[in-house]
Amino acid sequence: MNSAQPYAPDAGSPRCFRLAVTGGGTGGHTYPALTAIRALQTRLTASGRTLEVLWIGTEEGLEARVAPAEGIPFTAVATGKIRRSGNPLKMASPANVRDMARVPLGVAQARKAIAGFVPDVVLATGGYVAVPAGLAARLCRRPLVLHEQTVRLGLANRKLAGSATRIAVSSESTIPLLPEEARRIAVVTGNPVRPEVLSGHADKAVEALGLWGFDRQLPTVYITGGAQGSQQINEVAGEVLPWLLGHANVIHQCGPTNVDALRQHAAALPADLAARYYLTGFVGPELPDVLALADVVISRSGAGTLAELTALGKAAVFIPLASSAGNEQAHNARHLHDAGAAVALLGEVTGTTLRNAVGPLLMEPASRAGIAQRARAYGKPDAADRLVDVLLSAVSG
Repeated sequence: MNSAQPYAPDAGSPRCFRLAVTGGGTGGHTYPALTAIRALQTRLTASGRTLEVLWIGTEEGLEARVAPAEGIPFTAVATGKIRRSGNPLKMASPANVRDMARVPLGVAQARKAIAGFVPDVVLATGGYVAVPAGLAARLCRRPLVLHEQTVRLGLANRKLAGSATRIAVSSESTIPLLPEEARRIAVVTGNPVRPEVLSGHADKAVEALGLWGFDRQLPTVYITGGAQGSQQINEVAGEVLPWLLGHANVIHQCGPTNVDALRQHAAALPADLAARYYLTGFVGPELPDVLALADVVISRSGAGTLAELTALGKAAVFIPLASSAGNEQAHNARHLHDAGAAVALLGEVTGTTLRNAVGPLLMEPASRAGIAQRARAYGKPDAADRLVDVLLSAVSG
């Protein structure tokens, strides 16, 4: 299957739809699930139906905070983390053996939860907890939908592929990478993006952040390393900051622990350049407006970031996190780079390489617009609705 097909419920279908969700650990697995839940709630409400959700996760994962905050019942199960290594002998480390021994307990706990809840469908979005819960769905004979955020299937989804009813993927390029039998049940949905991210306004960012010194005739660059910031991105951006401010306005989200050091660095800037530089540890509710204002984004290349930037059609320079699981950030960035839909810095990153990458995007509006247009072609702003179609269709077989 190459795209999600709309679902029309039977006239006699029950009024209440039950969804079990598993996945989490990080925002990359948690927030797509939450966005899908909200989209499903909206869809069902419009047809006069109700939704009940049970989230199966771990006590330590982000989902343990997100689900209760959303009023979603949550149950924790045991799971094990696989510490990857290129050396097969190291894969059999005592820590891996100990953690994998916890998986049968997690399966039993998840099976009890699913048997008691009796969901119409189970959605697994990845992370270690998805394995026991996904296996439990199979044991309880419940339809299982996997959602993969990255170009290549993550470890958990690879383990569960043989048990899945549907596999929702974020990119068309994932399909050829799947096992032959998995391709038949694969559906390209995209990675769900929070609707609020798509509804920002540039002028609101100027007002909210007090960017009165910005020259709106110049492009605006948004530099971000994620919620905690990135030391690597901060350092290379700092090396080229005076040059960058000579050609653009800059919003720099550096992470809460890095603000003081960078503020001292910025204090040496000439007044005219400093007026075009906004430094902050964290960007909160104003993020959609910041993204609307940005012409170029310099960032990591996690799946959520790619989904947002392509849905918005932003020109981006990606600096992948080298330690990401399975080197997935590099694969994500290379995928768009090869398509001319982004610039990926995949080797050693210095101030010079960053300057060479960003320079054409700032100096050549046509080049920037071309990359943004190609990025938008990869974006799927309706990914949450597509995933809802898959969830509902999985129930009817």
